[in-house]
Amino acid sequence: MATVMKSPAAARQDPRRWWALGALVASMLVLGFDMTIINVALPTMADQLGADTGEQQWMADAYVVVFAALMLPAGLLGDRFGRRRMLMTGLAVFLAGSLLGTLAHDVLPVVVARAVMGVGGALVMPLALAVLPALFAPGERTKAVGIVSAASALGAPLGPLVGGWLLDHFWWGSIFLINVPMVAIGLTACAFLLPETSDPASPKVDVASTALTAAGLGSLIYAVIEAPGRGWGDPLVLGMLAGALVLLAALVLRERRVPRPMLDMSLLRNRGFCLNTMAATLVMFVLAGLLFVLPQYLQAVLGNDAFGTGIRMLPLMGGLLVAAKGAEPVVRRFGPRAVISGGLVVLAFAAILGSRTDVGSGYGFTALWLSVAGLGFGFAVVPSMDSALGALPVERAGSGSGLMMTVRQVGSALGIALLGSLLAFAYTRELDTGGLPGPAGDAAGESVVAAHAVADRLGSARLAESADAAYVHGMGLVLLVSGVAALVTALLVAALLPKAGDGPGQDPDDMGRAPADARE
Repeated sequence: MATVMKSPAAARQDPRRWWALGALVASMLVLGFDMTIINVALPTMADQLGADTGEQQWMADAYVVVFAALMLPAGLLGDRFGRRRMLMTGLAVFLAGSLLGTLAHDVLPVVVARAVMGVGGALVMPLALAVLPALFAPGERTKAVGIVSAASALGAPLGPLVGGWLLDHFWWGSIFLINVPMVAIGLTACAFLLPETSDPASPKVDVASTALTAAGLGSLIYAVIEAPGRGWGDPLVLGMLAGALVLLAALVLRERRVPRPMLDMSLLRNRGFCLNTMAATLVMFVLAGLLFVLPQYLQAVLGNDAFGTGIRMLPLMGGLLVAAKGAEPVVRRFGPRAVISGGLVVLAFAAILGSRTDVGSGYGFTALWLSVAGLGFGFAVVPSMDSALGALPVERAGSGSGLMMTVRQVGSALGIALLGSLLAFAYTRELDTGGLPGPAGDAAGESVVAAHAVADRLGSARLAESADAAYVHGMGLVLLVSGVAALVTALLVAALLPKAGDGPGQDPDDMGRAPADARE
């Protein structure tokens, strides 16, 4: 049984395409919760491995840096050598990294394992989206994109949930071991259910351009990750930002000179693709802010453990799942432009509502605005991603989705870095450390979790109350900025995004059509 679905055209009529979608969901789910699962394990790992703060940061961030830096070349590799083949290669690499993490007994092997997993994730993420046009006709593709997007987003709050449960029952290496059965299922399903599609005429892999892309994006992500801790004026941060600018400028100049560029700038001249990609990216910027501030609020201020924190973030996913299920008929009725801008307005309302949180608000209020935020996020990001993919010829789906996911990942990293800096500034400014010894005051200023640890050690209820109030103030500021950003994006989408059917590649009859040279 080589491949159940013989061609993309046949795949769109085969009921087993929904089983194939299940393989993609399993792959995206494991990528999603690997973004956050390590955070809940870091205190245990730091204690057992003797890791300092910088080493803990890189155990978490090595995955994100490599992931974002390699997604764009990964999309091109799928176009040229086969999307199913490269998707399975990515899953295999991710599996190898997970096994390495399970066996690690020191900080450096953990960082290496996370980086290897980032390589695998960079192959899986864009290609999981790139195969959707071959599996589903335009009428079903919105639903498929919604399901895959929901699986990816669901993983983020599942990370603390799964991680907390595993740490309660097993050793810290179990956060890597949990990936093994899920990836194995994904590999098996991809092998038997996904059709192979490619574009043999796509540009050859340009090693120099790939290196410039990876180094430039890697430098940018490194800088925005390090900036909250080091400060934006730190020489290393400024040097990495300058290096990223030079490397990415060199990439653009090189790609404009070669006859068959790896990074086709014409993708960005496609108005529908460009604006939908930017809309999805700005949604991810806002969502990154929400997911960054919430766990610390739920854990430190409201006093939940890691497992309880994950459970209490589920209303966000509930709203997202409802929106993912309902996006297709709503888009069919009102068009993507109205639905995307409407979703952004709902997301803005939820964030601004959340900014009214105070120390005495309790979880009920949080659950309310989280549910609304999930609805807004789903109705904004699902149609924007689907419209961006639909604006491209199917033979460019790999490189196009690679570019889209790269920009989205950079948007997420920027959201965490910029909004994290805003949170840290507001928290330290509002925290009252008067009367504390110097070292204790410095420690309390690092985070609300550290402040509670200092308060417990000194028996200072006043410090704990001040830390809670300062954090809630900073969280409110972050949510307010996120809400304004979502509202501005909604206005831009309503004013600039073309209607369905406008521009090249937007004809619904052409969306999802397989290339003639797609391989079986």
